[in-house]
Amino acid sequence: MSAEAHAGLGPKLGQMRQSFRGWRGQRPFWGGLLSILGGLPIMYFPYANLAIGNMTIKMATTAGAGSLIIGVLLVVLGLTMWFQPHSRVFAGVAAILLALVSLVVSNFGGFVIGFLLSLVGGGLGIAWAPAERQDDSAGKGGDQATSSQDAAPVVPPVAGATYQVAGVNDDVSGTSPNNGTNGRHRAG
Repeated sequence: MSAEAHAGLGPKLGQMRQSFRGWRGQRPFWGGLLSILGGLPIMYFPYANLAIGNMTIKMATTAGAGSLIIGVLLVVLGLTMWFQPHSRVFAGVAAILLALVSLVVSNFGGFVIGFLLSLVGGGLGIAWAPAERQDDSAGKGGDQATSSQDAAPVVPPVAGATYQVAGVNDDVSGTSPNNGTNGRHRAG
């Protein structure tokens, strides 16, 4: 969009758009959206009436209740990806499994539309990972940024323990390969 278009939106709408963009970036938004959109045709088609001229075709099957349950669960899993991003892997795996079950139970997964949307949405939910937090000192640059060589030495958290670089003696138990114990613990 051009600068003129942003100016015409007004400050309130522009602020809402920016806050939605930030909210969307902190969760598997597209995976949740596709899972929700995949659940809708799976729920809808078993209860739909198709009218061709004067003839009405009812798509209801004996598995209509199963289709309704699968569709509702896919919508709930999509919302879970949005509002509980830390459980995205569970929701993604469950969405994929429900999409596979919908092939058998619900008119070929909502005539393959719901199946494909739910399958891709579950995969996107599993594949999404939160963004890494960037260090503030890296963005400042210049003399204020400290390198790892200039940093102060790390004090061992256990009194009397020796921690050295390159694994020379970096464990408290005294069972490093360098002192001949090769990971075995002493009994006394």
